[in-house]
Amino acid sequence: MNHIPVLLHEALNALCIKQDRVYLDCTFGRGGHSQAILASLGEFGRLIGLDRDPSAVSVGIELAREDPRFQIIHTAFSRLEAALNVLGIGRVEGILMDLGVSSPQLDEAYRGFSFQADGPLDMRMDPTSGESAAQWIARADTKEIAHVLWFFGEERFSRRIARAIVEARATTPIQTTAQLGKIISDAQPVIDRNKHPATRAFQAIRLHINGELTEVEQGLTAATNRLEIGGRLAVISFHSLEDRLVKLALRDASRLPRGDPRMPLPENLAKPKLRLVGKAIKAGPDEVQMNPRARSAVLRVAERTEAA
Repeated sequence: MNHIPVLLHEALNALCIKQDRVYLDCTFGRGGHSQAILASLGEFGRLIGLDRDPSAVSVGIELAREDPRFQIIHTAFSRLEAALNVLGIGRVEGILMDLGVSSPQLDEAYRGFSFQADGPLDMRMDPTSGESAAQWIARADTKEIAHVLWFFGEERFSRRIARAIVEARATTPIQTTAQLGKIISDAQPVIDRNKHPATRAFQAIRLHINGELTEVEQGLTAATNRLEIGGRLAVISFHSLEDRLVKLALRDASRLPRGDPRMPLPENLAKPKLRLVGKAIKAGPDEVQMNPRARSAVLRVAERTEAA
């Protein structure tokens, strides 16, 4: 468990941990944030970890053996309410989400997330379910591929790349990250010297394969529902699309719902569900130097209000 978690101290401060309450780490990963939360909890505190990656769950099982205050569940965080129901837990004092792909996932070539090392073109956060990137690329038409590259990756050459992918697969199945990376690179008419030509496309395909934006939307709603009054929600995002979703969702939940101005709001809607806590937090220069992945990290925090 040597993985360095991003914005660790800022996230812990945001959660305002109380020693004997229940907390939820929605994205356990390799346990960096979870271990820090456990270190702040007292003897009767409790931490629940969630992750849809079986490799992360394996690490969580080991931590649970070492610390009885911790429990890991193999599930997507969009299903956090169902997970808490199984455990007989109603609300929790704090919830942490660390969105996106983890460093270990990027570093393990066999997971297929990165073009930096050749491996099977998978990209699934949970390799035991769903469609892999190779399977999707084998069946999607040019229009669908172009849409994914543009919408999720803001890839300006999305149509050109999509056509190149469809033409290439007609000759040879695209089954590895090296194959796809080369096809994308060769299709780029202009090369950005500061970024690998396949960066945006790989990011877009990963977001699509894992339904990450839908996961964030559903997870934020579920988290808001399950926070104790005064409980904190801390969300770390790395991608602009995810951060925009988080920003808007927290903002909307912190405002009164719109209704007919001539009619009073029902009592349970008379107050917003959340209160925004401070402004967006980014990693300082020292952390970025130590961990370059922290450069794009953004932490947003909200607190549950008295609304039902």
